Amino acid sequence: MNRINKKAIDALGYNFIAPEYLPAGKDEYHLRDLQNRSGIRYRGLTAWEIEVLVRNGNTSDNWNKLLVSDAFDPNLVKNCKFFGLVRIGKLEAYYLEYHNLRMPVGLYNSTIISCDFGDNVVVDNVNYLSHFIIGSEVILVNIHELATTNAAKFGNGIVKEGEDEDIRIWLQICNENGGRKVIPFNRMLPGDAWLWSKYRDDEVMLEKFVLFTQKEYDTRRGYYGKIGDRTIIKNTSMIKDVWIGSDAYIKGANKLKNLTVNSSAEAPSQIGEGCEMVNGIMGYGCKAFYGVKAVRFIMASQSQLKYGARLLNSYLGNNSTISCCEVLNSLIFPSHEQHHNNSFLCAAVVMGQSNMAAGATIGSNHNSRSPDGELIAGRGFWPGLCVSLKHNSKFASFNILAKGDYPYELNIPLPFSLISNDLSKDQLVVMPAYWFMYNLYAIARNEWKYNDRDARIEKEQRLEFAALAPDTVNETIKALTLLELYTGRAFLTRENPNKEITDAMAVKSGKKLLESDKEIVDELEIVADGMENSDRKTVIVKARQAYFIFRELLIYYGAIQCIQWIEENGLKNFSSFIQSIAFTPKRNEWLNVGGQLIPEKEVKKLRQEIRSGKIKGWDDVHAFYARQGQAYDTDKFEHAFAVMLEVLGITINEFTAEIFSDVLNRSLKTKTWLTEGIYESRAKDYCNPFRTMVFDTKEEMDQVWGKLEDNGFISLQQAELKSYKKKVKALLSVMK
Repeated sequence: MNRINKKAIDALGYNFIAPEYLPAGKDEYHLRDLQNRSGIRYRGLTAWEIEVLVRNGNTSDNWNKLLVSDAFDPNLVKNCKFFGLVRIGKLEAYYLEYHNLRMPVGLYNSTIISCDFGDNVVVDNVNYLSHFIIGSEVILVNIHELATTNAAKFGNGIVKEGEDEDIRIWLQICNENGGRKVIPFNRMLPGDAWLWSKYRDDEVMLEKFVLFTQKEYDTRRGYYGKIGDRTIIKNTSMIKDVWIGSDAYIKGANKLKNLTVNSSAEAPSQIGEGCEMVNGIMGYGCKAFYGVKAVRFIMASQSQLKYGARLLNSYLGNNSTISCCEVLNSLIFPSHEQHHNNSFLCAAVVMGQSNMAAGATIGSNHNSRSPDGELIAGRGFWPGLCVSLKHNSKFASFNILAKGDYPYELNIPLPFSLISNDLSKDQLVVMPAYWFMYNLYAIARNEWKYNDRDARIEKEQRLEFAALAPDTVNETIKALTLLELYTGRAFLTRENPNKEITDAMAVKSGKKLLESDKEIVDELEIVADGMENSDRKTVIVKARQAYFIFRELLIYYGAIQCIQWIEENGLKNFSSFIQSIAFTPKRNEWLNVGGQLIPEKEVKKLRQEIRSGKIKGWDDVHAFYARQGQAYDTDKFEHAFAVMLEVLGITINEFTAEIFSDVLNRSLKTKTWLTEGIYESRAKDYCNPFRTMVFDTKEEMDQVWGKLEDNGFISLQQAELKSYKKKVKALLSVMK
């Protein structure tokens, strides 16, 4: 049976805060008065104003509770019912226009309970408007219900006075069983979500995170919903317990409940037709359109949900777009693209710059007895058409999977690889360095486009988009050792099939073969172990080519960071360059903390300071990100210099001007090869008969695709090569 409570009509609009939660000496409006920062001076109505209001079909339970500003025009209020304390700002004889919507200023045909209004608002046909503070020049038209309850949390996972702990909202990210759940809060950054979900054995730190989050918010009851200046809401069914910033635009939404919608003039947010969003937080500049369903979620700034996308129990990183598909129980770092109706992502950590193709199914984890599978994918993850993956799986950075059903769990530690399932031979095939062999245009454009699309107003975490960075470089160095191991084992097994081969023997033999670039490597069947949870082979192809490319890329990485260091510090010769290196070169480990690369030792220090109490809240954690961002260029140079020495096999004392000159020349060759490869990988589309067969003439093709010579990105890369040549030439003349 539905429980219907009957109360006296004169109580409607009052006692928003129950007596047991009202502080001594405070009235029910004490928090409302703190929230209303409009600066408007309100006064009581005059007898004439009351007369006009009554004549215009308005009613109030108590006209003394209707307060207005000095510039209030009662002729602009018609057919409204007022209950409780209502305060109205300036109303002038204007109309407000937004797009094609033109509405007269004033309050019309609405039921209004205990609300504050700024200047020159439009409120028309709002059936139920209760306990909101509304800014100036706001337009509210055709809304069924717009209300706030006294325990509103606005999407934050907090517990109010008198509530049980089990009412708290958690986000069950990374894993379906809740083992990595986090408490959502309005300022949560991708790094916060990753730290909280990752280190589950650090109980003290996890307890601190709960305290940090609870400390962010007042547990008192009685906060009103807010709608910021110049926000437009029209043709919407229900908005309940929602905080909305300025300059937002909401139209045709079905249900918005327990949300924070951050929005500003610089980064306005939008919610469109058919959206249903519950228990979530939208960052600045976010958009949700056309039938989106989002429950228990965070959308970081400048992210989008479109065309029926479903986002549940997930964190969506900055500058990301999800359309049509379903994503649940996932932590997604910035710059993720997923646009297709039948793609599915579940129980995953996807570390940014990722793209999921149509039909990709990441989360068929019912090969176990419980929903505890996980997938971890490094930056640049790209499962191709109709890829199906099993949990648990783990991928290095910039792994691309060819179309296919992958029936076993995978652990691919080789970066920049193409992974394919060879059904004819029933084996897994991995091609390291695939991107640099066959698709340089795509990987170079990946870096450029994500930098270009980073629309964040406040860049609280410094995101890394370069393909060669501390995380991928460390993976590449490990890949060199693995290629040596696999190659040496294949060679020694072929030469001495009955001899026991140790890993040390295999690495030594493989290193010799690969460094000498002997074509005999191409004749070997190079088999890897531990990459697939099966008895079938995992075959490494083009190992020799990948090994050479990886080594040259590592030298190139070191060279470009050295050049940047020399330029930034105004170093004039090789001696001053060496003297500027005030550290002992040693390659260190790095972590991808929500898209920001941070040395592992610094993350360990952060965790220790959280446990000890030196770091006292999320402001301190975010200040840590800022410091690491400021130190990143120096830290990256130190890492790159150590990598360069490691690949060259020398110490800093053995690093001479002659060696540095050779490094610069090698880097120039690599830069030239990369630039030419970028052009060639795009140019092949213009020559492929199966690509061009849809055009009758070259002129038609140029109109559709644009001329190759007019490609702005290729022109940019060619300009960068010219600039790099000048830099290297100048350095070669002085670095002596």
